[in-house]
Amino acid sequence: MAPVKISYVVSFSSQDPKDPTENLLSEDSIQPWLGCPKDNSRQLSVELRLERASPIGYVDINTSLCTFLQFEVGCFSWPCDQPYLTLVPTVTLMTPADSKLDQNHCGVQMF
Repeated sequence: MAPVKISYVVSFSSQDPKDPTENLLSEDSIQPWLGCPKDNSRQLSVELRLERASPIGYVDINTSLCTFLQFEVGCFSWPCDQPYLTLVPTVTLMTPADSKLDQNHCGVQMF
């Protein structure tokens, strides 16, 4: 269980009706959040509100069919035009060869 609870989903770019973003809120379930199969953008994003402001020492992320990942953070009290700060720069989770061979497509990463 995460030391800081996710309160709710603020926004998201896409979701599969069978695997919605609300799955990210469940502490007991391992149900994924997947993009809509009809969405061809090939990029997903989600904005989450944490239960409280707190220092972030590490982040565990379970991934499935995810090639790249970037993790940004911000504060609710910031002005709307202030950009998020990059906590984890874009990292490669699957190589093009992995993608073509359908291998190494699931994993857990700690940042």
